[in-house]
Amino acid sequence: MPRRTFDRSTPGTGSVIDMKTGKPAVKTTLPIICERIRHYRELAGMEQKELAARLGITGNSVSNWENGRSRPDINLIPGLCELLHVTLYELFDMEDPNLILTHGEQLHIDTYRQLSAGNRYAVDTLTDSLLAVQKAQESPGIRQLPFYERKLAAGIGDPTEFEESSAPLFLYDAQIDRRADCVFGVNGDSMEPEYHDGDLVLVERIPDGSDLSEGETGAFIIGNETYIKNLGKDGLHSLNPDYRTILFHEADTVYLIGRVLGRLDPDHDIARPEDVERYKAIHGNGR
Repeated sequence: MPRRTFDRSTPGTGSVIDMKTGKPAVKTTLPIICERIRHYRELAGMEQKELAARLGITGNSVSNWENGRSRPDINLIPGLCELLHVTLYELFDMEDPNLILTHGEQLHIDTYRQLSAGNRYAVDTLTDSLLAVQKAQESPGIRQLPFYERKLAAGIGDPTEFEESSAPLFLYDAQIDRRADCVFGVNGDSMEPEYHDGDLVLVERIPDGSDLSEGETGAFIIGNETYIKNLGKDGLHSLNPDYRTILFHEADTVYLIGRVLGRLDPDHDIARPEDVERYKAIHGNGR
């Protein structure tokens, strides 16, 4: 005897009957994100379990997403986009505002297409030049200071005439003391814990030496050596107690280079190469 079958559709409609209500079942549509996760996962040639493992979630999570039983946590969306090689707009089937042209933009494109090859080249060249100037103008404020490569001795230093050579150092203007005129490196440990070997310090030049007060830190030349020391009544003092005071009556003529304003933070104060290039595009290589 043949197995009995049941027709679960209403006459003429072919709709499915809900067994609980006896009425045609409402056809469900998966949320677009669920469909697109499956679509882009398959395009990437990735199994559900592999995608789950790379996102650090349980194996059946991706299956639940694609079947509409759950949705991805918002914190997983950036990683999901990266693994599926899609943008957020593609994943949610949204228009990318960056790809939508305004009426004016479309008119420019239509006009550009009417130009000859030579005129198109002229427009391209002008556009590139204007964009370069705009980027340079938008770059952070930069200040160029001379960096004296001969270091200030914080202990024992090499004989030097510090004026003999300097190299330009480009610094973010907002980050540094506006009084700074130049930059020196520190050599030795006599000014620890305030200044360490290898530090870069900002210096305000004071040619006559009259403005440095007792207790302030300065950059000095004694004989043919340069020092970073604290100015005292009797001489030049180190912060490190292991070093003796350089007494004025023992020293040769003391010349003050300037007041030490503080240390540079190389990670934040020194301008990035791309910002330096924008600066040079406007100001050239001169000081």
